[in-house]
Amino acid sequence: MNFNSLCAERIKLERTRLSLTQAQAAMICGVSREMWGKYERGQAVPGGEVLFSFAEAGADIQYILLGEVRLTENQEEKALLENYRAMDKAAKLNMQAVSAAFAQANMNKDEILKDGSSE
Repeated sequence: MNFNSLCAERIKLERTRLSLTQAQAAMICGVSREMWGKYERGQAVPGGEVLFSFAEAGADIQYILLGEVRLTENQEEKALLENYRAMDKAAKLNMQAVSAAFAQANMNKDEILKDGSSE
């Protein structure tokens, strides 16, 4: 499968994930519905402006171009990451240890609950 075909398939998947029709996606991106159809058939590749507009509508452009799903964070996760990046090395090491301990405790609790329900 070539790049155009891969992009075409991913463009269609992203459009459907966003619950958009071809006409809606085309309108958002400033192209005709016919041109959008060409993108989805691999007969044309969208340029930067089209991809930028599609990204603003919520499409994952990294996925479209590279096939790699972008991990998204909610506001709480973004705040945690920003705080972590602002810490010095010692504080980061402490946070890593604390978060690993909480994660392990949660996994242990899940195992206990699972084992208890199977009896």
